[in-house]
Amino acid sequence: MTIHPGRTMLRCGAIAALLCLCATAAHAGSTADIRKAAGQGDAKAQYELGLEYFRGQGVSQDYAEAATWMRKAADQGFAYAESNLGVMYFNGMGVKQDHAEAVKWFTKAAAQGDAFAESNLGIMYANGLGVTKDHAKAAQWYRKAARQGNAMSQYNLGVDYEHGLGVKQDYAEAAKWYMAAGKQGYADAVYNLGVLYQSGRGVAQNDAQAFKLYLIAAGQGQVGAEFNLGGLYATGSGIPQDTAKAIAWWKKAAAHGGELGAKAQHNIDVVEHARK
Repeated sequence: MTIHPGRTMLRCGAIAALLCLCATAAHAGSTADIRKAAGQGDAKAQYELGLEYFRGQGVSQDYAEAATWMRKAADQGFAYAESNLGVMYFNGMGVKQDHAEAVKWFTKAAAQGDAFAESNLGIMYANGLGVTKDHAKAAQWYRKAARQGNAMSQYNLGVDYEHGLGVKQDYAEAAKWYMAAGKQGYADAVYNLGVLYQSGRGVAQNDAQAFKLYLIAAGQGQVGAEFNLGGLYATGSGIPQDTAKAIAWWKKAAAHGGELGAKAQHNIDVVEHARK
């Protein structure tokens, strides 16, 4: 029986949750004031009222009503509303689920430079949701959002460069984008950067640095990092060998279940069998 080695995660991010108010300042006043302004055609107030219905803030939560007000603002070209309406169509929240319609609204918001919409368009193209699958277009949208500091797109662009999806494979470029996302606390990016350091792809091979990165990612419950920490402790790579700590990290990974959890449990069984 042999111990299973670690692996790199290849996973696109999920569609972003409904956006927060972000850069826009809220209207002063109560929900009644916002409703009055919205009724008079103020796009920003319509957007804010839509958010209040979505969150159940000051009103009873009502996704259909949220979608109604988001659409009013989106029809006036309010970018955040366009982006959020796309999310609602993607998830079927207050409207009938329609990926093509989601793409339509993401595209409108992205044309105004909305980073969340750009990121979501990348995911739609990468997965063929509402559009024909096209990794090159996905990478283009990820790059636009990544340059605005969107951590999910920085991570996804790193995945594209690591695996040559829509771009020429370039491990150094993958490491660059994983590092950018990792600085924002994106656990999967920190983990993947650790894998690059452990394998010496795009960066100088350094088990000690991989260990540090895995610890950071594992602190956020990243299962791959937990699994690989077990491997480093088991082999004494970059750190002193410690079978007890190896088993402890594999137990954390095993608790997640799934394929990697099963491999972690297998490793525990192998080590414990060898002890007998």
